[in-house]
Amino acid sequence: MTSPQNATMTLALAQSREPSAMLRWWSRNWHPVVFVVVLIAVWWAVTALEWVAPFIIPSPGDTWSAFADNAAYLAQHTWVTTYETLVGFVIAVVVGLFVSVIMVYSRGIEQTLYPVILFAQVIPKIAIAPLFIVWLGFGTSPKILVAVLMAFFPVVISGLAGLRSVDPEILQLTSTMGAGRFRTFLKVRLPAALPELLSGLKVAATLAVTGAVVGEFVGANEGLGYVILQANGNLDTAMLFAALIVMSLMGVLLFAIIQIAERFLIPWHASKRDVGAATVRL
Repeated sequence: MTSPQNATMTLALAQSREPSAMLRWWSRNWHPVVFVVVLIAVWWAVTALEWVAPFIIPSPGDTWSAFADNAAYLAQHTWVTTYETLVGFVIAVVVGLFVSVIMVYSRGIEQTLYPVILFAQVIPKIAIAPLFIVWLGFGTSPKILVAVLMAFFPVVISGLAGLRSVDPEILQLTSTMGAGRFRTFLKVRLPAALPELLSGLKVAATLAVTGAVVGEFVGANEGLGYVILQANGNLDTAMLFAALIVMSLMGVLLFAIIQIAERFLIPWHASKRDVGAATVRL
């Protein structure tokens, strides 16, 4: 038999051989990091060799200078777009999940609402955004509404697919055991729908950023969309690139937050196990 001391030494040796947290992070993310570095290097080379004019593509240095020199200005407008994005995203999630639930439980409501939702999704949001300005004015409401419309469809579709992914035999089993619809929804349907729903939320979060900026394009005096329009009108491509990078980082951050939440909410899902297995193999 193995003595407790030997077992402790074996465990300590195994733990010492485990890669550090930084090494594990690098093993999972080195591909995109290297790609971004190569992309920046190509960007720098193209501008340094003057293959394109600076007013078409600014250099990384000029873009960084525009960002650093106007940090407070960009931060102020970034907060406005962030507020519009978050409010629109939350409204889209709440309303979208509610609509998907009532569509799952009522075939008639689904047949009524689904074509309308699909029709509304096909309409270009940039085409109807001016109507929202006419109806709601030049405040934050039109931008939030555009963000809601952009994020709403992925939430409804993913919620509908997830709520329907439950095995009918499980639903029959819960019914025979006396569970009502509400209890079945909380204990069975919602947990089963989380993988699909969270995937839809990641798409919806990035679209909400786009929706807020599109709303600012139409009529605004603040926000990243306003900054982009001003920079474009002044041919200030360095500021334009800086605003675009900030907008992209905002979408990436929201995506990452939902992905982190996904690891805590559905650690049992096959996709999470595959990620772990891939990390071990690396």
